[in-house]
Amino acid sequence: MKKLSISLLLLLLVCSAHAQQAVIRGDFADPSVIQVGNTYYAAGTSSNWAPGFPVMKSNDLKTWKQTGSIFPDLTEWADYYYWAPELNYENGKVYVYYTAHKKGGNLCVGVASADTPEGPFKDHGPLVCQEAGSIDGFPIRDENNKLHLIWKEDGNSVGKPTPIWIQEINEEKTALVGEKKELFRNDTPWEANLVEGVSVIKNNGYFYAIYAAAGCCGPGCTYATGIARAKSLTGPWEKFEGNPILTGQGDWMCPGHGTAVKYQGKNYFMYHAYDKSSNKYTGRQALVRGFEFTPDNWLRFTDEFLAPAESPKTYTATDDFDKDKLDLQWCWSVFNKPAFELKNGRIGMQIKDDRELFIARRIEGPNYEATVETIPAKSAMTGVALVGDEKNLIYAVAKQDSIAVTLVKDGARSILGKFPVVTKGKNLFIKMQVKNNTDISFHYSINGADFTPINIAKPDITFLPPWDRAVRAGIITKGTEGEVGVVEKFVFKNQ
Repeated sequence: MKKLSISLLLLLLVCSAHAQQAVIRGDFADPSVIQVGNTYYAAGTSSNWAPGFPVMKSNDLKTWKQTGSIFPDLTEWADYYYWAPELNYENGKVYVYYTAHKKGGNLCVGVASADTPEGPFKDHGPLVCQEAGSIDGFPIRDENNKLHLIWKEDGNSVGKPTPIWIQEINEEKTALVGEKKELFRNDTPWEANLVEGVSVIKNNGYFYAIYAAAGCCGPGCTYATGIARAKSLTGPWEKFEGNPILTGQGDWMCPGHGTAVKYQGKNYFMYHAYDKSSNKYTGRQALVRGFEFTPDNWLRFTDEFLAPAESPKTYTATDDFDKDKLDLQWCWSVFNKPAFELKNGRIGMQIKDDRELFIARRIEGPNYEATVETIPAKSAMTGVALVGDEKNLIYAVAKQDSIAVTLVKDGARSILGKFPVVTKGKNLFIKMQVKNNTDISFHYSINGADFTPINIAKPDITFLPPWDRAVRAGIITKGTEGEVGVVEKFVFKNQ
């Protein structure tokens, strides 16, 4: 019996060691990756969070560090839904083909360029804007070395099919030329209402389109990955009879929308999927998996997974606001950019109107806590928040004489509790704890060590994440226009 238990334990350890892990944990959907020299760069969807499109850097596709973002300030022509940045490196220059919502219009594919993947990027505006919307741009050269753009017409948004189009693009990468042509569309049962996220590679005289289909997002997602091939880039295209070739496996569900890349002579695919345990709360995370070409000239995924050698689930990240720039972990709503000042090891955020003003960071698992050290004011209220978006959040904020907990659902505010507190001119620490994704509690302390629970009825926060994003934890302030909420320190602990 003892021998059996030891054998079982060893088997579990081996399985755990070979289980697939995210290379970029937390909300990093639609990842695109390029190699420049010996370095890899990846960018992911930011949607309605700004800055637009975080950029990560790695030497091995396993361990990544953020270097910045493609659009520190959003583009002039687009207002929201910054999706699917597709990086492209050609002739010493970096291009990004991206989706965004045109002001007064619909979704379009735009392009920007830079001399290095770390920017700065110059935006060149939209390339294609169809009535139903145009998304998921991908550049590729054909068998005659002519550059083309492949994209999806967003027909599913209006109850129609989703053609994948191709059209030649000029060498300056600033305009489409000629006529568009359809490559394929959703026409098989597993693809359901859409095909999208096409990534094209070449091998042995074939072009291969790795594409996603079905429902992308949320706990009811049905996303999966298929393959099609053609001898000529413009077709005809043939879909693999065994599609889908990548579906949910192990700890991960709804895999899709990625980019093929080589590492040490082998083929890999960087894509997103949901962790089954944290699902919509952590969002779509980036994974890397191997693939190979078959003797009959198709493509299949292998069970070779790349993952960090060390991937700690428990860590602490602290921001003392002692730099002259805001740390890269922070983001904010595209609809409400904060005016802030970093001075004397503090951040001050100026309140603009009666809306909540916040900065927040990605979470990476179902259990975490965030503590904000505030400098209480007479009327400006500052504290800690869990944010889905600007209309769906929960937070605890304080001023000199009280703490209040508020729930915002679809823009409607509910006060969950208001409690007196005596700060005696000292800083106030407000802590938010989250367990198992949705079990949330708040606490406060005068000395930063001894915390008192803020007693409220257990709130339902399952509604918080938007359909295409995860929740974020951060700092929030609220009050009268012109007032300033001041914070001394922020501590985030992943547990």
